[in-house]
Amino acid sequence: MRDGADLPYYAGEPVDISPAGWLIVMASVVLAFLLLLALPLPTPPLNFIPAIVFTGLPLFALMAVSGWTPPAIFGPITGRGIAMGLGAGLVTIVVSFMVGPIVSMLFGVAANPAAISLATMGTLDLVLFLARTFIQLIGEEVVSILPLLGVLWLCTRKCGLSRRTGLIAAVVVSTLWFAAMHLPTYDWNVAQCVLIIGSARLVLTMTYLLTRNLWVSSIAHIANDWTLFLTAYGLGHLPVGTG
Repeated sequence: MRDGADLPYYAGEPVDISPAGWLIVMASVVLAFLLLLALPLPTPPLNFIPAIVFTGLPLFALMAVSGWTPPAIFGPITGRGIAMGLGAGLVTIVVSFMVGPIVSMLFGVAANPAAISLATMGTLDLVLFLARTFIQLIGEEVVSILPLLGVLWLCTRKCGLSRRTGLIAAVVVSTLWFAAMHLPTYDWNVAQCVLIIGSARLVLTMTYLLTRNLWVSSIAHIANDWTLFLTAYGLGHLPVGTG
């Protein structure tokens, strides 16, 4: 947690990123997502490569345009931050359970293919799956928060909007971007991605805005998704009576 610190980059602190620099960062976010979709590496250890590229490419671009300084979107990992992350992860689960049935009734929902595959996955495969998703979920936070900061910079530095108005616009844009990234996973169900995934994203984004620490929102994200994954794994491996 970075107590008392403002959000980084948008106002020129700790580094003033140029317009060209922001363009490079945003392009790296989009490219990272496209590479994640395009690299057909389904088996370990090769399937770790897309997750590493997805997470690392935008961070590399950010460091390149900010004078190779450490990414200011991260803060120190503390016990308080871990507790806040786990608490926020619980909130995302509660919110999803509240919104999910309504969306399912009105629009229908698609299952997460990963959750389906976990039902028949062995223990070693589960461990490798969780290790890979650990990396990828941090990447999902990176490619959500960097656009938020970029839009906030654009609104306040180039469009003359107030910080509050710019932040609202940035949250809306980054939430819709996050929802759009999940469209291929959920059979292009727009309502599901915007309403269910988007509502969870709002909790994760608020976690970052409150702490200014991507580790905390990443912990929340991992806690949310791993709960889904481990539940699917557990249900698929329940002992079945033989009669």
